[in-house]
Amino acid sequence: MNITALSPQQLRKAADLQEKIQELQHELSQTLGAPAETVAPAATEPRAKPKNGRKKRKKLSAQAIANIRAGAAKRWAKRGTKKQTAAPEQPVKKPKRKMTAAWKKALSLAAKARWAKAKAAGKSRL
Repeated sequence: MNITALSPQQLRKAADLQEKIQELQHELSQTLGAPAETVAPAATEPRAKPKNGRKKRKKLSAQAIANIRAGAAKRWAKRGTKKQTAAPEQPVKKPKRKMTAAWKKALSLAAKARWAKAKAAGKSRL
């Protein structure tokens, strides 16, 4: 319902009804012996916001906390702890390849041949 679309007469009537409701609530609370504020707050009053702008956290029941703990325990049991699982075996590493003198000589000759070809073509880069 859009309040801006109401006529002034309709708004005045709504305000009168609201006042009557509040008076009746006050009368009821006096009859029952309870303070007027504890029966029901006015619908027009805004709710108090927390200082940090966040909603107030709802407390979990003891059963909900127990369920969360049980689920976490199951997940940790599936995963296993360090004490229960043996250390994984290290993969066998291949020994480093060592370059022989003949191999070094062959690479050196191949590089010199490449550079000689490049310089013959007038290049300063390969």
